[in-house]
Amino acid sequence: MARSLSEIEALFDRPFFDLLYEAHGVHRRHFDPADIQISTLLSIKTGGCPEDCGYCPQSRRHDGGVEESPLLTTAEVVAAAKEAKARGASRFCMGAAWRGPKDADVKAVADMVRAISDLGLETCATLGLLREGQAEALADAGLDYYNHNIDTSREYYGDVIHTRDFDDRLKTLSRVRKAGLKVCCGGIVGMGESRRDRAALIAELAAMDPPPESVPINLLVRIKGTPLADQPRIEPLEFVRTIAVARLCLPASRVRLAAGREGMTDELQTLCFFAGANSLFAGEKLLTAPNADAMADSALFRSLGLRALPA
Repeated sequence: MARSLSEIEALFDRPFFDLLYEAHGVHRRHFDPADIQISTLLSIKTGGCPEDCGYCPQSRRHDGGVEESPLLTTAEVVAAAKEAKARGASRFCMGAAWRGPKDADVKAVADMVRAISDLGLETCATLGLLREGQAEALADAGLDYYNHNIDTSREYYGDVIHTRDFDDRLKTLSRVRKAGLKVCCGGIVGMGESRRDRAALIAELAAMDPPPESVPINLLVRIKGTPLADQPRIEPLEFVRTIAVARLCLPASRVRLAAGREGMTDELQTLCFFAGANSLFAGEKLLTAPNADAMADSALFRSLGLRALPA
């Protein structure tokens, strides 16, 4: 049964060690705590997006230093997928800077999905808003997951994005579910939102029926030229609290450390793993933002006794 917003706020207010102890227990009841699912995210079409998301350097409305480039070829994407698998990824995610794809774009991505599936990797795509029939076309190609984040609370959403509304995102998620695809949906913290907004984000995710199988929790990457470039950093322990509350409210979901890991210490990531994070993005970049070093990830895994799930 989904918790109310006030109940989730109360979780955030719990003593830190009590919160982590409970979250870790829930995590152990649903997952092997030594297993980490690793995904790699590739930008298959970069820049030139007409949206105005305040965190994103790929918007043509911002001066984020990202040059627009066309859709990659299937051969280019497959080469990247092979490299990702060799580095331990079990899921390959493709992101495109569109408000929403044209049918011809969906067809091209479907070809990529088929080729990547043949490598034995799970597939995920994040292409923006989907129209009727597009989710079904991706499902027919064998796509496993569709990512479409709700980003923040319904109340704070309009402070970050003005070119689409919160319900637009829910409509796409509904189409994804209707097509039989698994859902990857999470949000971004550190955008100036309140703790109540973070609680409301988790409440919205937990109230989905069923909840997302994969829940990326992004820590804002402050990129020069974007409206949120000067946001103050969120306190590290507040980020850990967010992971722990997400685990308690989404006990069977994979909770992923996504953007922002390149600025996290090993100690902070360790607390996040203990609190219930059991998935992460690996690779040099997350779309256009830098990501944590792969060698450092391997060293941390060894020291903690963690292991990547096989492809």
